[in-house]
Amino acid sequence: MSVEVRQDPPEYFQYEEHGRRWPFVLLALAVTFLVLAGSAVLWVQRQVNPPGAPGERVRLTVESGMSTSDIGSLLEREGIITSANVFKYYARLTGVGSIEAGDYTVEKKSDMGEVVKVLEGGAAKAEDEKFTVPEGLTLAEVAKVIGGMPGRSAEKFLEVANSGTIRSQYQPAGNNSLEGMILPETYFVTKGDDETKILRKMIDSFDKLATQLDLPGAAAKFGITPYQAVIIASLVEREARVDEDRGKVARVIYNRLAQKMQLQIDATVLYALGRPQESVSFKDREVNSPYNTYQIPGLPPGPIASPGRKSLEATTSPPAGNWTFYVLTDPSGKHSFTNDYREFQNLVNQCIAKGLCG
Repeated sequence: MSVEVRQDPPEYFQYEEHGRRWPFVLLALAVTFLVLAGSAVLWVQRQVNPPGAPGERVRLTVESGMSTSDIGSLLEREGIITSANVFKYYARLTGVGSIEAGDYTVEKKSDMGEVVKVLEGGAAKAEDEKFTVPEGLTLAEVAKVIGGMPGRSAEKFLEVANSGTIRSQYQPAGNNSLEGMILPETYFVTKGDDETKILRKMIDSFDKLATQLDLPGAAAKFGITPYQAVIIASLVEREARVDEDRGKVARVIYNRLAQKMQLQIDATVLYALGRPQESVSFKDREVNSPYNTYQIPGLPPGPIASPGRKSLEATTSPPAGNWTFYVLTDPSGKHSFTNDYREFQNLVNQCIAKGLCG
């Protein structure tokens, strides 16, 4: 019986086999490097320009003698940027100029380019003026805020606001009213800024936030116009008393519109009557006005107040739910929500018993 002995191939065959492997090894290394490099680039991009809309405006103070690293640490601590180290290198690469000591107003989660622009623009000067527009004011009430500033007039502000010379990109054609189009926040203006410049700054702030929140996209999702989304946000602003209720109130409005139910919102009656927020009687609900949602179908013809950021966010992305009723049931301002009419009646009785409803 013969036995076949298997011998190793000659060395030159081994060399050839190993030589064929090297291109694949190099290719794998190159692909790995590119993946890691791409991930690193994406990470840096997210630090420089974080995804999502910027957050609330923050007032911060740059102290005399602060270095770029110190300023970066301050910005990270305040939540304006996500990485002080990335900011330091970004400042070097883009050649950031000198930054003077003083106060600055910057939005949280900002693009570093926008932060640098604000810092290079210089600190607020001593002669700058500051005023705050609270959430939920009507245009006439905003005018009173402006009229309270030296050298400005509420009448002049309203005249400009109703003239149609300054418009929001979210106003429908033929509508000159800026009701609901002024973003409630703190503004800084110079003493030379007149009513027109102040109004333009306020409308620009509203348009910028509405665009960041993709108001048109959200409106299309619910089958309404962007202007109607602003109307809903104004209703949310006047109806919700605690932040956690805002999204649910928006959802109730969407649900009632979808089911062709009257909105029956007290805040619209108060707007029609020109009265501040207070209880509404059965007699009040008979007022003849296109803003009386106890009498008209659908939405009122325009906003009833200036919605703030949280009400706009609630309107563009409300939580899922089948609620069609809400009732104030807690002295803290919290509402209870339901889609059952019998439960709604029980909640109303609770509201009356607690003295929360008229």
